[in-house]
Amino acid sequence: MIDENLIKNILKRITRLEKAIFPYSSMKSQILKKKDFTGATGGIRFLISKGFLKTKRSLSDIRGELEKNNYHYSIQAAQSALNRLSKPGGLLVALKTGGKKVYVERK
Repeated sequence: MIDENLIKNILKRITRLEKAIFPYSSMKSQILKKKDFTGATGGIRFLISKGFLKTKRSLSDIRGELEKNNYHYSIQAAQSALNRLSKPGGLLVALKTGGKKVYVERK
């Protein structure tokens, strides 16, 4: 017979190991599960949840899409939110394409 406590203990260990090995995947799901899309950063998270940043997008593209979804923030506020989300381990990657900075969802 299999001990249920043993199974629970093994599942806890597996979960802990997965979080240690794949921290980004669990972080992304936790961030996007939050339905609190307030502020400039929340607007960017909203766009990520809708799949808008699956392809490379410039700041002006992102800002235009934010405004279409009733997120009215200055260029500086949008840029700050994008910079925060594109740090190592963040949801986005920032790249230079043709001398312009573009953002895309991290894989």
